[in-house]
Amino acid sequence: MLNDKTILITGGTGSFGHHFVEYVLRNYKPKKIIIYSRDEYKQFVMSNQYKEHRDILRYFIGDVRDEARLKMAMKGADYVIHAAALKQVPACEYNPNEAIKTNINGAMNVINAALETGVEKVIALSTDKAVNPINLYGGTKLVSDKLFTAANAYSGENGTRFAVVRYGNVAGSRGSVIPFFQNIIDNGGKELPITDYRMTRFWISLEQGVELVIKALSEANGGETFISKIPSFKITDLAQAMLPGCKTPEVGIREGEKLHEIMVTREDSLHTYEYEKHYIIYPHYDWWGKENIIPGGSLVKPEFEYSSGTNTQWLNVEDIQKLVSTDLDRH
Repeated sequence: MLNDKTILITGGTGSFGHHFVEYVLRNYKPKKIIIYSRDEYKQFVMSNQYKEHRDILRYFIGDVRDEARLKMAMKGADYVIHAAALKQVPACEYNPNEAIKTNINGAMNVINAALETGVEKVIALSTDKAVNPINLYGGTKLVSDKLFTAANAYSGENGTRFAVVRYGNVAGSRGSVIPFFQNIIDNGGKELPITDYRMTRFWISLEQGVELVIKALSEANGGETFISKIPSFKITDLAQAMLPGCKTPEVGIREGEKLHEIMVTREDSLHTYEYEKHYIIYPHYDWWGKENIIPGGSLVKPEFEYSSGTNTQWLNVEDIQKLVSTDLDRH
């Protein structure tokens, strides 16, 4: 599917971008992969990492706040993966204007640039925090998701198709709990702080995240939100998996933090279909036709909710140890 195609990734020097590039180069023969991001040093590091692929990888310094630069970078692109965002909850709370400029205005710029340059498909990365948001980051991502879904109304019958992929914190990614705990362990710590003993999270690897994006690129007709079926784990079990027998003082939930990750709300259940390995939330607009529903799924039960706290798949301490070990070896 990606053979001889040109793909642009916004925020391409981040954790997802690195793994996406690695995955695509391993499994396909793309014509070109364009890394679009702001940080010249990260682009320098990435270009050295992939020296042998200089004929395929291109690096554009640019910000999603700059629509003109996006249009220039997207010329000739078949697919766009929109991964750029301000993601740190405290930073967004303290700098709300900046979060809006990047996460909302940036989303509009990506949409406008893709429509004007004739990109075939755009896949935007979302987050569980966009579901019933309780912090500004989640609020901006909710707006972004709505923008990408609604953009299909403006693309015409044979125009650009926009879809969303949603998942929670990726295991081992920057800012997630695994590197936080690992840093404490590496510095000789004997205790791992837990914000709330009831807290649960979904487990998704970077590989699974990339595979979901590839699925969306392959199947999306426009307007869908793709969500992987993945296991849950307790934060207390993660602590015991990483430092067996450690003390786990409860330090209190942080501002903007949720007890559980929610991917599908009860309200969304009316338009959510279950497939073998994922769910899809379909849009609810007058202009969107049910003929766009991808075959092979079935409508979930009314008031279904997909939450890490009520999931049917769970990882135990031993399962987590194996996964953490694999993740740390990979990094």
